[in-house]
Amino acid sequence: MEGESTRQQKVGRQIQKDLAEIFRQKGMAAYNGAMVSVTGVRVSPDLSFAKVYLSVFPSEKSDGVLKIISDSSKSIRGELGRVVSKQLRIVPELAFYIDDSLDYVERIDQLLKK
Repeated sequence: MEGESTRQQKVGRQIQKDLAEIFRQKGMAAYNGAMVSVTGVRVSPDLSFAKVYLSVFPSEKSDGVLKIISDSSKSIRGELGRVVSKQLRIVPELAFYIDDSLDYVERIDQLLKK
C-alpha cells in the first residue's frame, strides 16, 4: 500500500467491496464449488488498471477458479462498470491473481507445530 495515493486506496477499496459482492451473487456453483474472497485490490496511479488478489477455499481449486475468473474477466468488468459508473469515469482493466498468503500462514503454522 505504500506509495499509493489516498484516491488509489479509496478506489481500490470500493472495487474490492463491489467485486466481493459480484462474486457472492454468482455463488459457489459458478466457481466449481469454491468460495472466492477478494483479499485486496491495487490500482494504478491513473486508475486504469487494477490488480485483484483472490483467496479461494478450498485452495486446491485455486488454479481452476483463477482460470474461470480470468476467462470471464470482461463480463466481470462489465458488471463492475454498472456498479461503479456513478463513482468512476473509467472502469479499470482487471487482472486477477491468487493471494496465497493464507496458505503460507497455514504452512508456517504446521511447521511450528512439528
